Amino acid sequence: MFRKSRKRIVASIMMILAIVFVSSLSVIFISSYIEMSRQNQRMLKEHANMYDFSSQKRPYLKEENRMSDNRFEPKFADTPEFKLSTFYSVAISYEGEVLEIRNNSPTVHTNEDLSTLAKSIIEGNKTKGRKNNLLYYKVDKNGYNLVTFMDNTVVNKNALTLFRYTLIFGSVSMVLFFFLSVYLAKRIVRPLEESYQKQKQFISDAGHELKTPVSVVNANAELLSREIGDNQWLSNIQYENERMGILVGQLLELARVETVVPQMQTVELSHLVDGEILPFESVAFEEGVGLNCYIEKNIEVIGNASQLKQLVAILLDNAIRHCTKPGDVSIRLRKEHGYASFIVSNNGEPIPKEQYEKIFERFYRMDTARNDEGNHYGLGLAIAKSIVDAHRGTIKVQCSRDVVEFIAQIPVNRNN
Repeated sequence: MFRKSRKRIVASIMMILAIVFVSSLSVIFISSYIEMSRQNQRMLKEHANMYDFSSQKRPYLKEENRMSDNRFEPKFADTPEFKLSTFYSVAISYEGEVLEIRNNSPTVHTNEDLSTLAKSIIEGNKTKGRKNNLLYYKVDKNGYNLVTFMDNTVVNKNALTLFRYTLIFGSVSMVLFFFLSVYLAKRIVRPLEESYQKQKQFISDAGHELKTPVSVVNANAELLSREIGDNQWLSNIQYENERMGILVGQLLELARVETVVPQMQTVELSHLVDGEILPFESVAFEEGVGLNCYIEKNIEVIGNASQLKQLVAILLDNAIRHCTKPGDVSIRLRKEHGYASFIVSNNGEPIPKEQYEKIFERFYRMDTARNDEGNHYGLGLAIAKSIVDAHRGTIKVQCSRDVVEFIAQIPVNRNN
């Protein structure tokens, strides 16, 4: 139980950290990408605006003409980012003739590649976008079309390097946080675990302490009954003492199941379930309940035969007692997904979903319509759950219409 709690705490902490890490990384890179894209597009537009095909010697307009264009910041072209960026320009006439190619680094992108790429962009509908590592911007220059490119290779590599190192250091941090969360989970659960252990020890000690006076009262009541014969008050004492003895026995059994590690061996569960059903046939007949059995043969598990018999008996007794009379109890045992599934269902009042987990707690009682008439104290299903947990299995309840179904799953013997 506490192992599952620790796992849930660790999983919750790691999930929160993973969400925070991924969200932060996504926001940082998305916002950075948007900001860089906007800045690059501004530089491309500025470069296109400064382009002057009529001047073969000067690639840019005069300062006063550039400053007269209100679409751009007057000193934007003087920034280090603009000066260090690599631009390419291809001027193409309306008839498709390449008028000029400005390529300062022909070894990176050849003139033929740039002209071919520019023609395909002009034929398309987009005015801006990305082709491989080149950002482009298309504009009509009143007499010819201009396509300007900006080489984004270095920026992309730097972004990938940053992303890679962020992932590496983030992954290392997540590993460190994992071990930290394991440590914190142990510290968080430790007080609860100690309290639970003390509670179990108290139940065991109380059961042992009560066992002796119950036995003494029972012996003295029997001796007294022989002396005075039948007596109503003495009968009440004997009845309540018998109930107390059953309760003490269940307390000791629960303490034993929860504290003592059972000896495990190969158990043929199919044969064991068949054998445990036989004594309940007469009980079911007297209660007006029919038993319907389907037991798959040759199912073996690694477990404790005594505890598994007790598990079968608890679930069968619970189903017969709470079955609508007349009604039917269905017992099924089958192998599925590496588990032996023992399913006991009965006709009866459905259990509310909010009580699915609570009914396996010790001393938990349902509403008065499902309360036991005697000798049952809400410990049976708690013992059943402890047995299943000791066998590394699961137990649950589910209801559909007027059918209540308990499902206990225990890992099968892998060598079977």
